[in-house]
Amino acid sequence: MSIIAASIVDAVSVYAQVSDPTPEAPPLADKIMEFVRYATWLAILSGTVSIVFAGGKFAWEKWSGGAMQSPKMVAGAMIGGVVATSAGTIMNTVLTI
Repeated sequence: MSIIAASIVDAVSVYAQVSDPTPEAPPLADKIMEFVRYATWLAILSGTVSIVFAGGKFAWEKWSGGAMQSPKMVAGAMIGGVVATSAGTIMNTVLTI
């Protein structure tokens, strides 16, 4: 019986050490954050360019009397922008469940 009790005490002490680790940055964390900043910058730039392009195309279609396809482009760019800017919030919500 004492062997079982000793095993339980050992398991509890190991669990107590594992359950409260000290946080530490992973290796290359600064490079990963630099990449994330560049990706964020690229997403914002591409969203801005797509909205400007779609607005110009909308004006051209309105002026020339062509088929109106650009409102879908503007809506798609805006929805993409909302998803891109809220990606951090979405990932925090998904990962904390």
